[in-house]
Amino acid sequence: MTAPEIGPEIGPEIGRETGPDAHQEASSQYVDVFADDSPEWFKTAVFYEVLVRSFRDSNADGTGDFRGLIEKLDYLQWLGVDCLWVPPFFSSPLRDGGYDVSDYTNILPECGTVEDFRAFVAAAHERGIRVIIDFVMNHTSDAHPWFQESRKDPDGPYGDFYVWSDTDDLYSDARVIFVDTEPSNWTWDNERGQYFWHRFFHHQPDLNFDNPRVHDAMLEAMGFWLDMGLDGFRLDAVPYLYERPGTNGENLPETHEFLKKCRKFVDDNYPGRVLLCEANQWPADVVEYFGDPSVGGDECQMAFHFPVMPRIFMAVRRESRYPISEIMEQTPAIPDGCQWGIFLRNHDELTLEMVTDEDRDYMWEEYAKDPRMKANIGIRRRLAPLLDNDTNRIELFTALLLSLPGSPCLYYGDEIGMGDNIWLGDRDGVRTPMQWTPDRNAGFSSATPGKLHLPAIQDHIYGYQSVNVEAQMEDESSLLHWTRRMILARRSQPAFGLGTWADLGGSNPSVLSYVREHQGEHGPETILCVNNLSRFPQPVELDLRRFAGCVPVELLGGVTFPAIGELPYLLTLSGYGFYWFKLTEPMETP
Repeated sequence: MTAPEIGPEIGPEIGRETGPDAHQEASSQYVDVFADDSPEWFKTAVFYEVLVRSFRDSNADGTGDFRGLIEKLDYLQWLGVDCLWVPPFFSSPLRDGGYDVSDYTNILPECGTVEDFRAFVAAAHERGIRVIIDFVMNHTSDAHPWFQESRKDPDGPYGDFYVWSDTDDLYSDARVIFVDTEPSNWTWDNERGQYFWHRFFHHQPDLNFDNPRVHDAMLEAMGFWLDMGLDGFRLDAVPYLYERPGTNGENLPETHEFLKKCRKFVDDNYPGRVLLCEANQWPADVVEYFGDPSVGGDECQMAFHFPVMPRIFMAVRRESRYPISEIMEQTPAIPDGCQWGIFLRNHDELTLEMVTDEDRDYMWEEYAKDPRMKANIGIRRRLAPLLDNDTNRIELFTALLLSLPGSPCLYYGDEIGMGDNIWLGDRDGVRTPMQWTPDRNAGFSSATPGKLHLPAIQDHIYGYQSVNVEAQMEDESSLLHWTRRMILARRSQPAFGLGTWADLGGSNPSVLSYVREHQGEHGPETILCVNNLSRFPQPVELDLRRFAGCVPVELLGGVTFPAIGELPYLLTLSGYGFYWFKLTEPMETP
């Protein structure tokens, strides 16, 4: 399906027919690829975030592209990931890493063509890997033709595509998100002679979702990519779609109504596709983005659980389980058809919005000692540098990521312990080229080094000469091989993705222990996870009486531990050590 136009060279056609007949062929092709898979595939999936421009350059222009990404799909299949999350690659001035979209149905020339993207999705599907992409609903770039038309002609078809006002007094209760750079959510436009509203950078005007034609344009753009077999979207910054006086402009009822409309459009035309919500809010507010629990959820099937992530870092630094156990206790139940998404790091800063002021100061003091490590209300560093390149801590954090409730999302390069470059601007320090080999440009590109869109890491600890995929492929004891084994172990136990979660407490506050239980096809499945958050060896006594008679079998090595009885179960863990046990009946024990 080709992209229709709204007027001359403006964008997708508003109001085009989006019924099931228009998308029947693309949907049937999708079903053929994953004929045997559950529509709730996302519950057990391991996601992997990959930045196209930083992963692999196929044509030596210094920027990663979809052809390069296709070259590395075998590696991702070997690693064991189920779904790739690809941040924005749409046409853009790139003033915000592509989150400033100037055309929803076209691709940055340096990333390739729409046909390259179509080929990438097909190649990923051939390897059993799904693909979701970022979809930036809340705002566009000020270079988008819609905004340019809105500036020039207030009475034209795009005059009210954005939020305009004669004063900058409206919506004064809404917070400024990018406090480092933006003094206000309003910016004066000389051409139109009015202020326009933006929740993020001043070059990213917010779309006006009170205009139904904006709805049509968004659904049309979503359909354009879904018709290629795409498996879903991460919906960026959705809490801020609407503005209302006297509110903070977040989580408004109108936003949820629009998301229900999006979900219905996707379910009717593209069954099996997923909507993942990016709402950096408290769990009680995020749960609303799943929709009506009586129907299993009718908004987004997935939502990121933002508050868990900083509390993992806090818990390990304090050597106390309480930051994690308390936020999990505050997390409400979610509809049956839904799932949390959890992560340790991604392309943005380690956000500290969902912590108290005191905890934020503590995190900055512990993890961002150099002012260059801070960004907005967060920390712009990768996982390995945050953890002082301590392999034991990296492994513990990854084990928590893979065993806590939700579908885990790995960030490209974290599987080899890549570093960051705090000397680069904004958040580019964590978006440097993937390190494939010790050769020129880390094997990312054969271009002259000065042409790279971002420089490769070259310091003596994290430099590509020592930290790269090739070296770790050859080393069976490397972080890369360990991460692969952990992913495969998680995939072998449906309880991690589908099971309930229960905190076991225990005698030692430095040890976080919980059980994941699931009623599988062949009977109940129970996984016991025990994590030492301290750098020192720790003992713990656990009340496991309800599992009396079961035999714990360590998942990674298959080692049988003593059977559980009526007395407290005693375990000793090494510093930052953890166990994953499958609780089996004695007759099942190998």
